[in-house]
Parts: sequence; C-alpha cells; structure tokens
Amino acid sequence: MDGYWYVVQVYTGHENRVKLNLENMVARENIQNEILQVKVPLTEVVEVKDSKRKVSSRPSYPGYVLVNTLHELGLYVEPQIGQKSWELIKGTTGVMGLLGPTESPSALEAEEIERMLSLSTLEEEQPPVPAIEYEIGDEVQVVDGPFSGFPAEIQGIDTERQRLNLSITIFGRATPVELGFLEVEKL
Repeated sequence: MDGYWYVVQVYTGHENRVKLNLENMVARENIQNEILQVKVPLTEVVEVKDSKRKVSSRPSYPGYVLVNTLHELGLYVEPQIGQKSWELIKGTTGVMGLLGPTESPSALEAEEIERMLSLSTLEEEQPPVPAIEYEIGDEVQVVDGPFSGFPAEIQGIDTERQRLNLSITIFGRATPVELGFLEVEKL
C-alpha cells in the first residue's frame, strides 16, 4: 500500500459527512497529491422494520475514518506539506483527532490496513447478514407463513442458517417450530 494510513476519530454517525467535508477541503486546497484517499469501510446488514426486509450499509468501524497520505503527518514532520495536511484534517468539522500521540499521530502498519480494508471487501462479497436483535427467551410474533399472527417464544438461535427455534402455543399445547429471522418480529 502506498503512503501512510491514519485513523481519524470522528463523531459516531458522521463518518460519511466527515469524508465528504475532508474531500471537499482537499480539493479546495489543491492537495490531492498529498491526501490520496479518505475511506469509510462499510458493512451491509439486513434489518426488518415494519415487517419489511431492508438492506443497509453501516460503517465497519463506527466513529472512525481512514485517511491515506503521501507523507507522514504531525506538527514537526518534514516536508511541511505533512504539517499542512495534519492541520487540515484536524480542522475538518466533525473530526475529534487522529489516533496516536497528539503532535505526531501513528500511521497504521501495512498488515493492519490490509486487514481492515480486506475485511470490508470480504463483507461486500458475502450476502448481508441480518442484524440480530433476538435473544433466547424473547417473545416474538410470527408475521409470515401459516402461523402468522401467533405469539411465540425463542428457544434457540442458529445465526449461520439465519433460523430461530420457536415454541408456539396451539390449542393449549407448545409446538416447536423453526422459522427464519425475517418471519418474526419482536413484541
């Protein structure tokens, strides 16, 4: 990987806004040859809201943005473009700071950044995993299939197959049923 990668701490939920602000400031200052990339690694998750399946992207590392620069950053680094870039990043709205010592942030090792970026790409290649909001013992309501409208209690969770083992009371008798994550909703 070329250059130096830094982790910038930002307000959680403002990762994309900070990325956009930083890219705009880099373009305005005309230092695209110094600050090479600004990345927010994303993970896709499936959520069920109002009985509808929705795929959304969330930051893999909430509260952090990755920045790739040509030179080292810090208060006392040479060339001075490294100092200017450091000040520009710190002065961006929503940025709390860079990870590492105050006057000389720590760049990530090549293996660390490769692992962080490959984790993001691996997750993009795999189908999104539902956000699990269920626990054993939770009361849920079946929203799909022949048992639609019946209340049930979660007896087991199989995250790999995305299935729930439920106990549904039918005619006064507990009946074991296996349904998908998206076929029930929390009460």
